[in-house]
Amino acid sequence: MKFAIISTAAILTAGAASAGGYTAPVAESSPAIITAPVVEQGPNWGGFYGGLQYGKGNASLSNGGFDENLDAYGLHGGYLYDMGRYVVGGELDYNKINLDNNGGDGDLARLKGRAGMKFGRFMPYLTAGYARISTNQDAGDVSEGAFAYGLGAEYMVNNRFSVGAEYTRQDFKDVSNVNGLDLDTDMVQMRASYRF
Repeated sequence: MKFAIISTAAILTAGAASAGGYTAPVAESSPAIITAPVVEQGPNWGGFYGGLQYGKGNASLSNGGFDENLDAYGLHGGYLYDMGRYVVGGELDYNKINLDNNGGDGDLARLKGRAGMKFGRFMPYLTAGYARISTNQDAGDVSEGAFAYGLGAEYMVNNRFSVGAEYTRQDFKDVSNVNGLDLDTDMVQMRASYRF
């Protein structure tokens, strides 16, 4: 009888042990580290720069008595601040103006603000500021200030050198102290800049 009870207990214990089976202890694994992808910001547009520009344009008086094509060449310098996606700054430029038909010439100086959005090495921008023109007697003897505005685009060839194009317009009001006599100038210029 004792043997039967012990045998039954042994069988029940063995059945219970084999029913659950052997389970190996589980070691906790550390969580996987996920790193954010590196986003290419492109070159830094910030800092001082200077360069040259050349282009063509048109100058016309509102009374219809003057309409001339012109050549404009000169130099520029400024500073840009790179804020990540956007770039802002200021620029001073000087242009020598040569009128094609009457041989007159003049000087055009401008102080402009710039605001652009960068796409890697490419940056379109808007510009606006103050322009001052003075011409010799052959070109009408004008000395006036005006609002200047325009747009442009620049491409950074490498970290030091960039090229671009810019369209600007200047509207000079009441030139030579004549009410209602306005001088409008449009220019498209190619630009090359070196960054310091």
